[in-house]
Amino acid sequence: MSLRLSAVVAALGGELHGDADLLVEGLASLEAAHAGQLSFLSHPKYQHQLASTHASCVVVSPQYQAQASARGACIVTEQPYLYFARLTQLWKKSLPVTSQPLRHPSAVIDPLAVVHPTARIGALCVIDAGVVIGADTVLKSRVTVAENCRIGARCLLHPGVVIGADGFGFAPNGGAWEKIEQLGNVRIGDDVEIGANTCIDRGALQDTVIENGVKLDNLIQIGHNVHVGAHTAMAGCAGVAGSATIGAHCTVGGGAVVLGHLTLADGVNISAASVATRSILKPGHYTGLFPIDDNAAWEKNAASVKHLATLRERIRALEAQVKQLIAGAASN
Repeated sequence: MSLRLSAVVAALGGELHGDADLLVEGLASLEAAHAGQLSFLSHPKYQHQLASTHASCVVVSPQYQAQASARGACIVTEQPYLYFARLTQLWKKSLPVTSQPLRHPSAVIDPLAVVHPTARIGALCVIDAGVVIGADTVLKSRVTVAENCRIGARCLLHPGVVIGADGFGFAPNGGAWEKIEQLGNVRIGDDVEIGANTCIDRGALQDTVIENGVKLDNLIQIGHNVHVGAHTAMAGCAGVAGSATIGAHCTVGGGAVVLGHLTLADGVNISAASVATRSILKPGHYTGLFPIDDNAAWEKNAASVKHLATLRERIRALEAQVKQLIAGAASN
């Protein structure tokens, strides 16, 4: 398939510089693009690739317009990365669509489940009794939604997702473990995307809640009674322990962990592989990495690390005093 640049700009906006009738036949990165493809520059560190790319057209911000125009056609927009995202959506809509049934014959859907007529249920999915699935939601293959869980509209669940398995709750009993029945459910809002093999556990008493617009990558574990705020995004292999509350518009990097019963305020960003060991009530970017050790020693060292900045300033002050004393002694 191919699209004219005029059609792209008509659909997505932007300021076109170059031949409006130019056909593009695919999308690619600056480095990999060849003639007939459309690419984009969204980060200054790739600026050096702009002059050498073979792309027929490049999407750039206004600051790179002159450089992009010198090499060929370009589309100028304030947010090239967002433009590229919408371009991928436009491209996918233009691809030929293979007709598929809304309910795959191998899917198992309990008669007491309520699945919106426009929802699409893939191969080998299991939808238990009492489940509610909203309009235009898509479940890829092998998704399991356990009893009484709710999924909103326009959600996308990738293969292997499990919604509503029991939370990890056990009470110690004389060296053994007594199961705590998980009596809550999972409630997922609208426009949520959940990556392959991610698991969201049902609550013990209250529901586990994923608000509107949340984006979860592959292999993420969300524990029981967790509450994730709107439009928060988590990268692969992140883990959130039970009863944690994560605010809206947060990000959690790949492999990061949020411990149980903690609260992250709106707008908190956790770096990859970090461990949030305390509540964070102020928006910002946080990083926490520390070598494994005996727990008592680790806690002492972690406490010391928090005072390093103060100790550094005290040392600098002492050094300045020593220099003054030496200078005074030398002058005498």
